Amino acid sequence: MLRAFVNAFKIPDLRRKLLFTLGIIAVYRLGGWIPIPGVEVDILRDAIGAGAAGNIVGIINVFAGGALQQMAVFALGIMPYITASIIMQLLAVVIPKLEELKREGEQGRRKITQYTRYGTVGLALLQSTALVTLARNGTAFETNVMPGAGAGTVVLAVLTLTAGTTVIMWLGELITARGVGNGMSLLIYISIISQFPSELQIVRTENGWEWVVGVLLMGMVLTVAVVFMEMGQRRIPVQYARRQIGRKSYGGQSTYIPLKVNQSGVIPVIFASSLIYLPGLAAQMSGSQAFIDFNERYLADARSWVFILIFAILTIFFAYFYSAITFNPVEVADNMKRYGGFIPGIRPGRQTAEYLDRVLTRITLPGSLYLASVAVLPFILLAVGRIGAFPLGGVSLLIMVGVALQTMQQVESQLMQRNYEGFLK
Repeated sequence: MLRAFVNAFKIPDLRRKLLFTLGIIAVYRLGGWIPIPGVEVDILRDAIGAGAAGNIVGIINVFAGGALQQMAVFALGIMPYITASIIMQLLAVVIPKLEELKREGEQGRRKITQYTRYGTVGLALLQSTALVTLARNGTAFETNVMPGAGAGTVVLAVLTLTAGTTVIMWLGELITARGVGNGMSLLIYISIISQFPSELQIVRTENGWEWVVGVLLMGMVLTVAVVFMEMGQRRIPVQYARRQIGRKSYGGQSTYIPLKVNQSGVIPVIFASSLIYLPGLAAQMSGSQAFIDFNERYLADARSWVFILIFAILTIFFAYFYSAITFNPVEVADNMKRYGGFIPGIRPGRQTAEYLDRVLTRITLPGSLYLASVAVLPFILLAVGRIGAFPLGGVSLLIMVGVALQTMQQVESQLMQRNYEGFLK
């Protein structure tokens, strides 16, 4: 593997892409430390030192690389873009116009990308307004970190956070176009891995070095398991009939349809993470003390077994739901029939669609159970081991492994084109 890294920097074109990517990452990390206007840094530092932000920041702070705790320019991170992308994928299922754009090829994808950008800006504006409001009334950090901020300062802070999200989106697209790997995914990866040392320090302080070693060993085992599951797929053989058009013969080759065990990726965990916190918001808005007490006892505490069970059920449900909307067996079967393809032993058309749907349903079961198991592991450790942080667990580990594999495969493909040995043998 070390030789592969050295070979990557020997190729001028690949070396430029790697250095460009590293430069963009440096800019991204810098934006995570520059505070927005109106924030009293000393008050914010004291609030963070007291652990006031621990229960509010949550998964958003992980995706922002700790910038949310700093109330930095990039405090919202890439979450508005992720949310907008998910919304566009869901809307493409129910809105015929968007579905037509998906089928138009590159031109249609550009329009959908443009709509996603507009949605990102709108969501960033809403989220930045909510964040500034929570920072002023003391909800986010249990103290007002923007004392004396007038209306003009508040508006400037909201616009700064919105502009920061727009810049992150632009940086991610620059990496995708001129760097290595998927830009948005790499920025999320960097955000998550930047929190690893501080979370490991929390484990050492609260539980001692033996728990640090145990967490690292468990993280290695989980990483191997995640790689095994993420690379696992069911290959359905497809045979294309030979066609004679004029003097030329087409078709006759064999291929396969790869159905991944984890067809939906990390999206179900993100959906479950978003929904599990909605009752808390509803409880605060309703003002009902009984509702608030029930939520704090069972749904707001990650150590609660009710919380763990509901989170696992939501993850399994969304794994099936997202797989169903992203893979259409009827459409795949129709396309195969149109081009003369068929699955050996299965009639083209309706029977092929039913076969694909049956296979997808069966392989989604272990995939959803695997997702739920990895997602709830940090909460189980909270409940049983009393660990305050688990750096290599849940959605963080899924994203880190997935992005690392994707980036390594892209670099390896360029190395193999130039007769160099790649990372994955």
